[in-house]
Amino acid sequence: MTIKERLQADWKEALKSKDKPKASVLSMAKSAILYAEKEARADLTEETIIEILAREVKMRRDAVIEFEKGNRSDLVDQGNFEIETLLSYLPKQLKEEEIIELVENTAKEIGANNMKDMGKLMAALRPLITGKADNKLVSSLVKDYLTR
Repeated sequence: MTIKERLQADWKEALKSKDKPKASVLSMAKSAILYAEKEARADLTEETIIEILAREVKMRRDAVIEFEKGNRSDLVDQGNFEIETLLSYLPKQLKEEEIIELVENTAKEIGANNMKDMGKLMAALRPLITGKADNKLVSSLVKDYLTR
């Protein structure tokens, strides 16, 4: 079953069980995918759908940070629920140690050894981490590695 089919089936199930918060999150995810399909005028690949869902997670993580600054615990809780729901449709998230290992191995493969190579290293890592890790975390780990 594709991610899109899982979203549709889970959305229907959430509506039937009157789970409004989950149905709302899934509806937003489906909407983002549908919008991207209309823009592309074609069905999307699984990789593209994963990128869209990862982007949705990133937007919510950024919003949660702002809600925390504004002491809006209700919106923080809602944002965290949305993040957890969306993460269940993404590939297993990489641990920090796994990301560090990927950064080190990829840097050695492409010969990246200073900050000038950061763009090249990030471009090489992108297909390996899309949907599996937060880009901010990866970027900071790449910076740490390249400044050693």
